[in-house]
Amino acid sequence: WKPLTILYFCVFVRSMVQISFSSFLPMYLSKERGMTLTESSRVLSLYLVAGALGGFLGGNLADRFGGKRVIQASFLGTLPLLALFFLTTGPWSIFGLVFGGLILLFTIPVNVVMGQQLAPQQAGTVSALMMGFSWGMAGLVTIPIIGWVGDHYSLGVAFTGLLAAPLIGFLLTLKLRMR
Repeated sequence: WKPLTILYFCVFVRSMVQISFSSFLPMYLSKERGMTLTESSRVLSLYLVAGALGGFLGGNLADRFGGKRVIQASFLGTLPLLALFFLTTGPWSIFGLVFGGLILLFTIPVNVVMGQQLAPQQAGTVSALMMGFSWGMAGLVTIPIIGWVGDHYSLGVAFTGLLAAPLIGFLLTLKLRMR
């Protein structure tokens, strides 16, 4: 159960970032970056499409290099790209966000398969744990916190705080004993 628990928290940490961006990105871009709602919705669409493509790419990379390495690369690769999003404006900022989303979501199929490998007799339960429960808990915990910080400080401050999540996720993978 130890590797499954570590993997669960890796998914939880990744989901904190993904769900927060999916929920608050248009508001952040329009209120704090001056984009129209249409422009900010387009940027959100680019982020989400890139994330969907990242799932396909991550699965292929895991077959070649191993799931643990893909998860680690995802966490490490996401951090500088999302920092680029926050530290710049214009095309470089959007580039950081979109490619950060692509790399962040490499791990969706990888996490499910790794969980099923850890508990092959409970494949359905593990899938629900890795996807539904971790995503739901991440939203339940993170959305109110991001909203509160956004209301009292700014969404930029709240999102910047999320940059700690990929680092935490990477540190968790160091304890993960899998290929």
